[in-house]
Amino acid sequence: MIAALGMYDIAPLQGANDRFWALIRDTLGYGPHRLTRDTDLREVWDSPDLLLAQTCGLPYRAWLHGRVQLVGTPDYGLPDCPPGHYRSVIVVRADDRRESLDQFAAGTMAFNDPLSQSGWAAAVAHLQARGLAPARLLRSGGHALSARAVAEGRADFAALDAVTWMLLREHDPVARELREIDRTEPTPGLPLITAPGRNATAIAAAVRRAIALLSPEDRAMLHLQALISIPAEDYLSLPLPPEPERAA
Repeated sequence: MIAALGMYDIAPLQGANDRFWALIRDTLGYGPHRLTRDTDLREVWDSPDLLLAQTCGLPYRAWLHGRVQLVGTPDYGLPDCPPGHYRSVIVVRADDRRESLDQFAAGTMAFNDPLSQSGWAAAVAHLQARGLAPARLLRSGGHALSARAVAEGRADFAALDAVTWMLLREHDPVARELREIDRTEPTPGLPLITAPGRNATAIAAAVRRAIALLSPEDRAMLHLQALISIPAEDYLSLPLPPEPERAA
C-alpha cells in the first residue's frame, strides 16, 4: 500500500506530516509505516496500491476522475475562502514599481506545471477574464521555484497556491523579495484520494480523527482545520485550461 502527502510536504513540515500519517494509520489499523516521498506523484495517484494521497483539482478533473475515489478536502482556514477551498496569489518582485496586472502580463509568467490548478489554470482564467494573456511563459517545475524565478528576475510574475504562499512566508526567505498584487477567485482545494475498492468512508473518518488528535504545534504548522466533503461535480464543473503553447 502507498500513502503520500507530498503536496505541502516541504522539509520543515515533514516531521509533522509523518506524525499526521501515523495518527491516520493508527486509527485505520492498517497502512504503510512510512509516507512515500521518492515516487512521481502521477504514478502514486494512479497506482492500484494507493491508500491515501493528496492530488490537485486539475489532474482530478482532467484524468483521475473515475480512476480514484475522493476521500475529502483538507481545510486550511484560508481567509475569504469557503471551507476546503483555496485561491491563487499573484506575486511580483517587491521592488518592481509596476502596479497593474496588464503591465505584468506583458512580461514573463512563471508557472509550475500545466496540470496545476493554482499555478496554471486559475491564473490563465484570471487573466482571460480581464482580456489578458501572458506574453511569455517559464515552466519552473514547482511553486517555490516559480517564486524564486520571479525573485531572481527570470520571470515578472507567478501565481502561487495560497497555502504554499503562506508556507513560503513562514519558512523561506524568498517570500521577503516578493509582494502580492492580485488574487484569483476561490476554487475547491487539493483533495485526498484513494484507489477504487478502498473504503473511502473509513479513510475519511480516520483523517478527521487524526486532525482532531494532532498536537497544537503540528496543527498550527500544517494549518489543518478540518476535512470537508466537496462533491466531484464541484471539481468537474471548472473548465480545463488551454495548453501553455496556446495561452501565451
